[in-house]
Amino acid sequence: MKKILTIFFLLIYFLNSTNSSFSNEVDIYKKIDLFSEVLEKINKEYVEEVNQSDAMDAAINGVLQSLDPYSGYMSPEMLKEMQTETRGEFGGLGIEVGMEAGVVKVISPIDGSPAEEVGVKAGDYIVKINGIQVQGKTLSQAVNLMRGPVGSEIEITVRRIGVRKALTFNIIRDIIEIKSVKSKVLEDNIGYVRLTSFNDNSSDQFKNIIKDYKKNKKINKFILDLRNNPGGLLDQAIKITDFFLDNGEIVSTKSKKKSDNRKWFAKKGDIIDGNTLLVLINYGSASASEIVAGALKDHKRAIIIGESSYGKGSVQSIIPLKNDGAIRLTVSKYYLPSGDSISEVGVRPDITVVESSDEFRIDTDTDNQLEFALKLLNG
Repeated sequence: MKKILTIFFLLIYFLNSTNSSFSNEVDIYKKIDLFSEVLEKINKEYVEEVNQSDAMDAAINGVLQSLDPYSGYMSPEMLKEMQTETRGEFGGLGIEVGMEAGVVKVISPIDGSPAEEVGVKAGDYIVKINGIQVQGKTLSQAVNLMRGPVGSEIEITVRRIGVRKALTFNIIRDIIEIKSVKSKVLEDNIGYVRLTSFNDNSSDQFKNIIKDYKKNKKINKFILDLRNNPGGLLDQAIKITDFFLDNGEIVSTKSKKKSDNRKWFAKKGDIIDGNTLLVLINYGSASASEIVAGALKDHKRAIIIGESSYGKGSVQSIIPLKNDGAIRLTVSKYYLPSGDSISEVGVRPDITVVESSDEFRIDTDTDNQLEFALKLLNG
């Protein structure tokens, strides 16, 4: 156990210190002894039996989550589940979640998912799952509470900014199929494309849709809908942004090591030949979505409409561990062409249009943001 604790606290040391010194090393070993004492007291005095392996997992996860809301530890079981989910079909509620100040927060509900259909919204704070208080639990613990067999029911209680009472939703778990690109023609002359995520074939699907639109000579205006898009693959975001630009920087990343810093630039060729482009965003637009919206805004290539985006401007890598688990670790941050960081700020729209009510649903009769965009294009 002493050896395990030593390794554990050396991990903390290397994560939080760039310079080694004798005094720091002495302090670290004092902390190791302190942690050992705390663990011993827990084992002797805590009211229930404690699984020491689970306690160490929680401690490791605590180190990572103290860095930022997006870093964390994945046990071998959790890693396998994540790999299943990235294939595009999985059982669940259909929400992307993160941690904020120790509370589980909905980043974005997936289009057509059970959670989205009952009314769960981006920005909701999950406070109870089946009556169990969530505050104080890790993100992985909360996610595990939400997992269950397809067809089973779950009750989640959320707090929503601007709503005094807690909201309770009963949701039937289902197979979540992620369809990253949707499209339709609006009012005969407007090509509408909705991106719900950035998967490995999103840019190819997107390009084919635009090619089909261009065959229709009436279509001369376009809407790109990035609302409730929690992000995905960086290379897909870069390709889709590049479709609308002739030159200039798209995005850059900065890391601890200067040698890992990168910049991506647009190649010549605007896929819609300079025609009018509107981009819709909301608080559920995060990460890769913010890169696209932010770059197009900075280059004045599109008018951004809706609400400020989420503000997730960092890159996470999945780093394998010897136990067949992994850590998700933030390794760099995104910067827009203007040099601004997205982190904690997000992308602000050129024209702010807030959701009309709790009955609001994207791409339905209650979608006042899309309605505003259509009026603007035909005004």
